[in-house]
Amino acid sequence: MPIVNRVADLQPDIQAWRRDIHSHPELLYDVHRTAAFVAERLREFGCDEVATGLGKTGVVGVIKGKTPGNGEVKVLGLRADMDALPIEEATGLPYASKNPGMMHACGHDGHTAMLLGAARYLAETRNFAGEVAVIFQPAEEGGGGAHAMIKDGLMERFKIDQVYGMHNGPGLPVGAFAIRPGPLMAATDNIDITIEGHGGHAAKPHNCIDSLLVGAQLVTVLQQIVSRNVDPLESAVVSICEFHAGNARNVIAQSATLRGTVRTLTPKIRDLVEQRVREVVAGTAQITGAKIDLSYTRGYPVTVNHAEQTEIALQAAREVAGEANVHEMPPMMGAEDFSYMLEARPGAFIFIGNGDSAGLHHPAYNFNDEAIVYGTSYFIKLVENTLAA
Repeated sequence: MPIVNRVADLQPDIQAWRRDIHSHPELLYDVHRTAAFVAERLREFGCDEVATGLGKTGVVGVIKGKTPGNGEVKVLGLRADMDALPIEEATGLPYASKNPGMMHACGHDGHTAMLLGAARYLAETRNFAGEVAVIFQPAEEGGGGAHAMIKDGLMERFKIDQVYGMHNGPGLPVGAFAIRPGPLMAATDNIDITIEGHGGHAAKPHNCIDSLLVGAQLVTVLQQIVSRNVDPLESAVVSICEFHAGNARNVIAQSATLRGTVRTLTPKIRDLVEQRVREVVAGTAQITGAKIDLSYTRGYPVTVNHAEQTEIALQAAREVAGEANVHEMPPMMGAEDFSYMLEARPGAFIFIGNGDSAGLHHPAYNFNDEAIVYGTSYFIKLVENTLAA
């Protein structure tokens, strides 16, 4: 495979960084050790600027090319995420998590290490015109770290023109890539419902408002939003994943709580589903007599790849992996806060093969070190193609 030769030489170092990060996972914005590790490496590589503390704990390294930017794109942003998950690791690896209840179960250790490898190569060679900003972001796993870095002036401060990200994909062969233009990953919204009924003896339901029954009705009716209100050619998911009510077999529950998630791929369907959830909850309260409080919170927006930048990403991936190993993928209903960066600047998000591994967010998952040379080479090709000297 036409991976960058120097990257093959660097692979042992990149793997060692990855495994060190894997052994010391940190959550959300509390990635202080990881951020310090990244900043120290970037300074060692000779980056022209290393900025810390963006979006609380984000790190940015600036690498200047041999010549000033002479094209339409003068500054290219490359992003990796640093945070882990609140999962107890079950891999049994010698470099397994040393922090109980925390684990790199989504491959962010690999993403960070690959971008560090690309930064080292780019700082050594500088075979491009303009500048590269390597972006190491906290709190992708539900904390909106990308949004926090943008609010701290990421794009303006470093004058970023385009931005690219990458995520590993279990089930996709090592050495392969997958991408598509347009909506790639879903918007994610949160539903929290509290039901207050009137509890009492199980033998006297006529004297009660059964919050458990009200909750069961809500779970059923909320599913009809997708099946009966959303165009079958569109995509949406409503999943109620928590239901808590009652604590005795002969007591009708006074209260109940439901929690769930909504996933959509377009703003129109996102608005429709929210409207219908609110209407269903209000209608159920009126029919049953229960008091129902709904908190509907919007999370990450849809991750939308820009058409021109998707072609740039495709070309870089093909140069690294070959035409036959670069695939167009369907949209997926998982979410990704790189969506905020793609709202702020043109860019593209791509998946890289992790082979036949456990799935993301699984306690037996591990990033595949064989993917390192492909991901690092991809970042390098993006820079050298887009910022051609």
